[in-house]
Amino acid sequence: MQVLISKELEPYRIGAGQYIFLMAIASRQPVTQKALSEQLLIDKTTTAKAIAKLEVEGYVRREVDPADNRYHLLYLTDSGRKVVPKVQEALGRVKSKTRKGITDEKYDLLLSLLKIVLYNLSEQGEMPE
Repeated sequence: MQVLISKELEPYRIGAGQYIFLMAIASRQPVTQKALSEQLLIDKTTTAKAIAKLEVEGYVRREVDPADNRYHLLYLTDSGRKVVPKVQEALGRVKSKTRKGITDEKYDLLLSLLKIVLYNLSEQGEMPE
């Protein structure tokens, strides 16, 4: 799937490792990098690298958190907001390919099982929803 996603997102200079951060910021901006790592169950170093790449591409900007200047809040730029629907369409095309020949019930079960595997691998305190 990552290969397909990379190919779909190549025109936007977004790697398969960055789109998840872009979409998470879009759904709950502003968000701190720490909260993003926790939400996605991804280590802080990987998060920092992905955010830096999205910043270089002009999709994300950081602002000092007025409540606590030790942290930065992440926001989408205008370019980021414009690319989100294109990324959603690309992900939809990949999802359609992965669902081919699988009933809705089996696909939902697959996603549920993968969440359990992710939880087990992450050793986090809470089960992802």
